[in-house]
Amino acid sequence: MTRLVVKVQRQLETMAISADFNSDGGDVTAIYGRSGAGKTTLINMIAGLERPDAGRITLDDQVLFDADARVDVAPEHRRVGYVFQQDRLFPHLKVRGNLEYGRKRRQARSNSISFDDVIDMLGIGGLLDRHTHRLSGGERQRIAIGRALLSGPDLLLMDEPLANLDVQRRAEILPYIERLRDSLGLPIIYVSHATEEVIRLADNVVLMAEGETVASGPVEDVMSRLDLRPLTGRYEAGAVLPVQVDGHDSRDGLTQLRFAGGVLNVPTVDLPIDEELRVRIRARDVALSLQAPSGISILNVYAGRITEIAEAGASQMDVLLDIAAEPATEPCPLWARITRRSARELSLEVGKPVHAMIKAVAIDRHSLGQ
Repeated sequence: MTRLVVKVQRQLETMAISADFNSDGGDVTAIYGRSGAGKTTLINMIAGLERPDAGRITLDDQVLFDADARVDVAPEHRRVGYVFQQDRLFPHLKVRGNLEYGRKRRQARSNSISFDDVIDMLGIGGLLDRHTHRLSGGERQRIAIGRALLSGPDLLLMDEPLANLDVQRRAEILPYIERLRDSLGLPIIYVSHATEEVIRLADNVVLMAEGETVASGPVEDVMSRLDLRPLTGRYEAGAVLPVQVDGHDSRDGLTQLRFAGGVLNVPTVDLPIDEELRVRIRARDVALSLQAPSGISILNVYAGRITEIAEAGASQMDVLLDIAAEPATEPCPLWARITRRSARELSLEVGKPVHAMIKAVAIDRHSLGQ
């Protein structure tokens, strides 16, 4: 299995870039952070478009960069496919010509994904004879991805490929990126500042701020940490849980998702039984009670215990819970955002048992990732 190992530093005029992480074949590693955090500079160093001041980058047994050994492989010899934020298609070539350009760059030792496989994977068979200026934004990005894949890469870099698309076009292309993740077996480095994309696509996340790697690890761990709230997004903040489709209720239009805390009822998800996915529970969608509630409309209620409390502005508090069902060997974190008054009136403190309530209708498609 292909493994990318990155440990680099570079001094820019405005900040220092520092990163240390690994990414394995079949995994999507999201480089996540606000604009200006250094994300594009980082993947440009991986691609060979910018040179680190120190460190080392390896792709399996190939050393791409080693400052001490003075190794710096040229970009065209790195076996790296790069999908830019701007699609950068050749306007004088039709779709087929743009794709053929990628295939001509294929190296003899590279992966041998076929032209037909790429066409089928990206659903672009009907576009081959079209001029690129007649394509939608989502179609153009699919062609750009196809061109990168046909170069036979051992690593795929994607620099905010959805940033210039509207909501409809993003929804159109996300399933194709999921298909790439599940089919190719390549490490994919996916740069984004969009929480929804990271939750839906990534297995691991490298969180960057002002050039530094602030945290890295599984999406569920990094995105659920209270101490990272200023960087992971205050409004959309919440816990990320691995779940499995447990059943469907056609009468009421609900799907049951099994997880470490029990069963979560959500609006119908068109996925087969036992399918694994992730769900993001926004902190603002979680309410707390000291007693087990009754006579309420909320379908999802979980007993838990407070593990951490932190201020979240002048009038709000963030409360981290462990709602793991017994017997459990690992905690199941859930995050609630409530008013300071509620926290005071309930006398909340670390270790106190509470019940968490989550409205089923609060979980939409944007909250789910496969």
